[in-house]
Amino acid sequence: QVSLVESGGGSVQPGGSLRLSCEASRRTFTSWALGWFRQAPGRKRELVATISWSSNSRYFADFVKGRFTISRDNAKNTGYLQMNSLKPEDTAVYYCAATQRRGGSFSEIENEYDYWGPGTQVTVSS
Repeated sequence: QVSLVESGGGSVQPGGSLRLSCEASRRTFTSWALGWFRQAPGRKRELVATISWSSNSRYFADFVKGRFTISRDNAKNTGYLQMNSLKPEDTAVYYCAATQRRGGSFSEIENEYDYWGPGTQVTVSS
């Protein structure tokens, strides 16, 4: 079992930045791939970015490429999502999730993520 908790959400103006953190409860988090998802009101949850256990590979959704970066610090059992140049359409609840279905390699498939955090709200508005 892996427990995940997100933090760092909040309100920001367009063009601003936020850094989300995802802290895991177990040391074995280091062998799990980490994903960030988001869900806006009235919309389906969607993948934002994902990173392998070793940080050797990453995947970004097209709508965040060049603006968001994903990273992790396995020594701290923590993952991060750095969000720059935020737009109003980035407003959503952001979730981190973990999977080991591919042996620690990242996954773009939401159903492969077995553990989820409760989410943190990000609001981008002027």
